[in-house]
Amino acid sequence: MSNPALLVLYGSQTGTAQDTAQRLARQAQRRRLRVRVMPLDDYNVANLITESLVVFVCSTTGQGDPPDNMKNFWRFLFKKSLPAGSLSQLDCAILGLGDSSYPKFNFVAKKLHKRLLQLGACVLLPVGLTSVNMNMAEGLLRVCLFCLFCDRLPPTYTFHFLDDMQEKEEVQLRIPMDQTVPSQSHPFPARMVFNRRVTEPSHFQDVRHIELDVTGSNIEFAAGDVVMMRPCNAPEDVQQFCQLLKLDPETRFTLSPTDNTAVPARLPQPCTVRHLVESYLDIAAVPRRSFFELLSTFATNELEQEKLAEFSSAAGQDELHNYCNRPRRTMLEVLADFPHTTAELKVDYLLDLFPEIQPRSFSIASSLRAHPNRIQVLVAVVCYKTKLYKPRKGLCSSWLASLDPAQGDVYVPLWVKKGSLKFPSDKETPVIMVGPGTGVAPFRSVLQERTAEGRTANVLFFGCRSKSKDFYFRTEWEEMMEAGFLTLFTAFSRDQEAKVYVQHRVRDNGELLWDLIANKNACFYIAGNAKQMPASVCDALKEAFQQAGGVSAEEAEQMLATMEKTGRFQSETWS
Repeated sequence: MSNPALLVLYGSQTGTAQDTAQRLARQAQRRRLRVRVMPLDDYNVANLITESLVVFVCSTTGQGDPPDNMKNFWRFLFKKSLPAGSLSQLDCAILGLGDSSYPKFNFVAKKLHKRLLQLGACVLLPVGLTSVNMNMAEGLLRVCLFCLFCDRLPPTYTFHFLDDMQEKEEVQLRIPMDQTVPSQSHPFPARMVFNRRVTEPSHFQDVRHIELDVTGSNIEFAAGDVVMMRPCNAPEDVQQFCQLLKLDPETRFTLSPTDNTAVPARLPQPCTVRHLVESYLDIAAVPRRSFFELLSTFATNELEQEKLAEFSSAAGQDELHNYCNRPRRTMLEVLADFPHTTAELKVDYLLDLFPEIQPRSFSIASSLRAHPNRIQVLVAVVCYKTKLYKPRKGLCSSWLASLDPAQGDVYVPLWVKKGSLKFPSDKETPVIMVGPGTGVAPFRSVLQERTAEGRTANVLFFGCRSKSKDFYFRTEWEEMMEAGFLTLFTAFSRDQEAKVYVQHRVRDNGELLWDLIANKNACFYIAGNAKQMPASVCDALKEAFQQAGGVSAEEAEQMLATMEKTGRFQSETWS
């Protein structure tokens, strides 16, 4: 095949697969390949029969689900009506990105590989399954290493700055007048009703209970669904970025693509520099190797050039990990560390250098039955120390915490997505929920729903550090218990000398759980931090089966596996 055309298609939820796909495309261009790169759902899948060479880069979300931007492609590819040999002319490779600690590690890539083989495609390499903790995609990319970083590609877009005489147009959120359901491309600007801290002021963790008004949005949701929000960068970070690059935040510009790439739909035309930096460029992200590869092409200072070359090389990845990943150093901080190179940066490359801010998801912590036209969330504000002087902050949680509706109207652009937790429609089915910390959020939603429907078979295991400091929704749980709608078990880990966690309470109540699950067909749910808790709760549940039900360890294991297969055991965890 002489000078073949390469198509790189990606399915990405958090931006990792997108970054890898774009990096792969840049490397291929340096090999003089003609390259196109796009999300799977932006590609007309019917054209796949005409392609000759395709690389698929995809991640896995939730419980083995495809990312949002490849779901339409996924549905089409798995149509039973597709002929067995329909992709017989296609040469392809598949790269799966994921976290090997998750049970459904790279499930999407494995399934895609199997399906492409069924359709007759020639898969050139064994499916690449990499962990996010590894030097991702090195096997695919190492043949295209930069040669002294001297052949910088043209930027994807060109900036055209407008003079002051041209009519100014304020960039603002507009409440849509049509009847479309809000989505990622058309979020609804929801007014913030309240933003309350629900942990004691002395408690180390700031947790917020936030309510948002979605009147007129056509938004509907059920218990277990999630709300998506795209945060903004902190004003002080926006100011520092503009100072480092000597940009006037009020300057307006338009973008024109240098090839057939579409201008990002989220950026208005014209757009201010402030709106671009505040709402679009993820300057607070921890940079990946590809950031240093491109940044190094601007370096003229010998010391900075040497360091950037090291961070971009295969041999320098341990050094890069110590500099960036371990202390969680941001892209903005890297620019400040390399002032000579930053001074040489050309504004046209901003959208190549910085990824787009990705939306964050939060479990909805309320029901429309109890709170019509409202969405409530429970948000732990991320803030922690590393070896760096400045504390590390979560972009979205810190942004939400900074919004104060008491100072005037505040709007949060949002949309709703189906969650991974599905609750029983049968009124008599008991529900057992284990939700320590903010993991209790989706269970508050389902409890409000089930209470409104008169369902009483509800068991909640809640855990936190202290009864007096972080016992979320305590009053509500007590009212539900009093009314006969809830059986509550609590674990306050720091209120006594020996630490007590939710798994201990599960083990202590084996008789009740066995009766509900074995005799009353109960469903069991876990939500919360993905570290040790879910595995510890599963172990405690299996122990309860053995102690109270008299089954063997193997039978308990099989029982839990069957529950998971039939949807009676579900978990939603995050890291």
